[in-house]
Amino acid sequence: MSKLSIMKEFWDFLKVRKRFWLAPIIVILVVLSLLVVFSQGSAIAPFIYTLF
Repeated sequence: MSKLSIMKEFWDFLKVRKRFWLAPIIVILVVLSLLVVFSQGSAIAPFIYTLF
């Protein structure tokens, strides 16, 4: 199963269940988790971890 099919399935779920308010929450969680993962080895890491 590819990543695009998972995204399409999630979008179909949101459309059918009328749960569009979930989309911004999921997007913010994904962006924050990517920020933490990619900044782990950089000089920005101490500043990021103080936010959490």
